[in-house]
Order: sequence, then C-alpha cells, then structure tokens
Amino acid sequence: MYGLIGKMKAAPGQRDALIAILLAGTDGMPGCRSYVVAEDPTDPDAIWITEVWESQQHHLNSLNLPAVQAAIAKARPIIAGFGERFETRPVGGHGIA
Repeated sequence: MYGLIGKMKAAPGQRDALIAILLAGTDGMPGCRSYVVAEDPTDPDAIWITEVWESQQHHLNSLNLPAVQAAIAKARPIIAGFGERFETRPVGGHGIA
C-alpha cells in the first residue's frame, strides 16, 4: 500500500469551501482505500488530507481522472499553499483491510 499525509492551506475564510470541493471530487477513485479530509484545530485555514492507496501508481493514476481534474481546477483559486507532506507505507488498520 501507499500512503500520503499532507497539509493544505485555504485562502482566509475559505476552508469549508475547499473541504467541500475536495470531498466532492473523490468518489470512485480506483485503488483508493481511504481518503480523509480533516480540519486543523489550531489553524482556521488549514486542513490535513490522509490517503491510503493500493499502490503509488493508483495514486498517480487518480490525478488524471476527470472528477479529480475538475476538483483541482475548482479548488486552485482558493488554495493559499501547502505545508508538510509525508509519504507512508500503510500496513493495516481499521477501514483499509
């Protein structure tokens, strides 16, 4: 498996809109075992995205899906930047078996 954990910053006051866009563009991604968007409790404009994929190639392929491309295009104007990004190798856990 392949995992990603990353921080994204929304433009001031746009976190809820960014979360909605990210969640709407994630249905039906082949090889995606988990895609979680979470609010950062210490920064009102930050979110964390935690992903688990069957493989790194599945993740790369997802970036070409029409729904994902549309979500990226819609979100781009309200993304203020990116923070930490970590690649992981998930080995198991609730919801990803």
